[in-house]
Amino acid sequence: MTTVHDPERKKALLLRLKRVEGQLRGIQRLIEGDADCEQVAQQLAAARKALDKTFYAMVGCVMVQGDTPPDDVANLLARFA
Repeated sequence: MTTVHDPERKKALLLRLKRVEGQLRGIQRLIEGDADCEQVAQQLAAARKALDKTFYAMVGCVMVQGDTPPDDVANLLARFA
C-alpha cells in the first residue's frame, strides 16, 4: 500500500482530523456536563460522519496518485469501509 504524497492533500486530511479531534473534545465536555443523551448521540454521529469523509478523502488520494493497483484499493475499501 502507498502513502499520501501530495503535501496539499496531506494537509487537508490533517485539518479534517483536527476538526474531528475538536468535535470529540466537545463531546467529552457534553458528557462531563451531563448533557442530554440525544444531544451527545447527535454529536457522536457528526464526528463519525466526519471520520468517514476523511477516510474516503484518503482513499481518493490513493486513487488519484495512481501508484496503487485497483484491486488493492478495492481491498482497502472492503476491509475498512
